[in-house]
Amino acid sequence: MATIVYSTKTVETVDGIQIEMSPLKIKYLREFMDAFNNMKTAETENDSINIITECVRITMKQYYPSLSESTEDIEDNFDLPTVYSIADFAAGIKVREDSSDSVKEQAEQSLKSKADKEGVTWQSLDLAKLESEIFLLGIYKDYDELEKSLSMPELMSTLEVMRDLDYQEKKFLAAMQGVDLDKESGKDKGQKEWEDMKARVFSRGQSADADDVLSLQGPKAKQLGFGIGLGLDYEDDRDPSLML
Repeated sequence: MATIVYSTKTVETVDGIQIEMSPLKIKYLREFMDAFNNMKTAETENDSINIITECVRITMKQYYPSLSESTEDIEDNFDLPTVYSIADFAAGIKVREDSSDSVKEQAEQSLKSKADKEGVTWQSLDLAKLESEIFLLGIYKDYDELEKSLSMPELMSTLEVMRDLDYQEKKFLAAMQGVDLDKESGKDKGQKEWEDMKARVFSRGQSADADDVLSLQGPKAKQLGFGIGLGLDYEDDRDPSLML
């Protein structure tokens, strides 16, 4: 069976309109989490429900724009269980009507459990760094376009492929120099470690630093156009008829 990047879900309005949901694009997920952050100051059950309703209104910017004008649109078109279901699908905020815990307690605990499982919170996620890697593809004119185009599952899947392709290319180049990259550096090493390892390869063990001139040998030298060995080429353009 073919693998999938993410799953989808369908919900219905009270009038029977079916709305298909997929993971929120980063732009809307950012707005969603900013709105949910107000849960910290919610004092009553009604305050908490209003905050989640506002979060769901934001999701409709992607799922069904005509219902995103106001929270009244959400209240008129969805019952409370469906509102909770949308919040759960969009951001992992789990709330049940029949729970003895308050809406605020349930919502905050569900995000805490998610953070414990994934090892990162929305606040601690270095999203700018992740997006910067994707931006290097050169297919987005700015970060706003990127965030409108990708959801978190799409971003992470793209990053995984980019990093794997980059690693496989480096592994191939290292193998040509007789180096087992998996054994030598491991997949968790940073760029500096990789560059230093290449320096050792290209200098045949004479250099341990990528900034050392001894690393400018062989294929690396040729690639850069200068170096020790293969970096300097010449052509003999003398007329053979004039040579003894």
